[in-house]
Amino acid sequence: MESGRHLLAVDDDAQIRDLLSDYLGQAGFRVTAVGDGESARKALAAGGVDLIILDVVLPDTDGVSLAREIRGSSDVPIIMLTTKSDEVERVVGLEVGADDYVPKPFSPRELLARIKSIFRRFDTAREKARQADDIRLSMRFSDWELDLTSRHLSRKGGESVQLTNAEFNLLAAFVERPQRVLSRDQLLELSRSDPEAVFDRSIDYLILRLRRKIEDDPRNPKLIKTEHGAGYVFTPKVERV
Repeated sequence: MESGRHLLAVDDDAQIRDLLSDYLGQAGFRVTAVGDGESARKALAAGGVDLIILDVVLPDTDGVSLAREIRGSSDVPIIMLTTKSDEVERVVGLEVGADDYVPKPFSPRELLARIKSIFRRFDTAREKARQADDIRLSMRFSDWELDLTSRHLSRKGGESVQLTNAEFNLLAAFVERPQRVLSRDQLLELSRSDPEAVFDRSIDYLILRLRRKIEDDPRNPKLIKTEHGAGYVFTPKVERV
């Protein structure tokens, strides 16, 4: 599975770059390691990056801003490297579209497990799409349509909205279980293959991101409502196409 996967590691610490290059290279990945945001942009522009390992602190920018910039044009998976004690870094990283985080100092073995988990999710989705072949399954709700085969979200009138892998998985979990109260633990289990390894409040921030994309007024949501003390409910009627 790892053969041919290209990882971009962005960290200003040369020792960490060497560690990532050696350890992940021995695991079968092709690794490009750079020390600043500008070098990361050039590596991304060259194409072929399958996953980014991104430090929060960089000499010419901050990792959160760079993650936001990347997410504006790409859904390539991002794992943020954060300081162990700063929950704010983790929260903000998830808000701007990171798929996971690993606190420093980190275990290379744990990081490798997180990387493999993300690729498993992508491979599973790709295999489902392959098996579906030309049969397309879509779900309509409100004035939106979610294509579960192509993983594409569009609004009536042709507006297309880009979803990250995590956002798509969560929205798919909702549309397949409308008008049911789902707890955070249930949503983690339904939308991620490895829920134990994920920050347990990440669902809240994924929902915040989804609301910004599908709600007319994210501060007064009508489609994804909070059931205090219980979880969330997807309120609209869903039609299977």
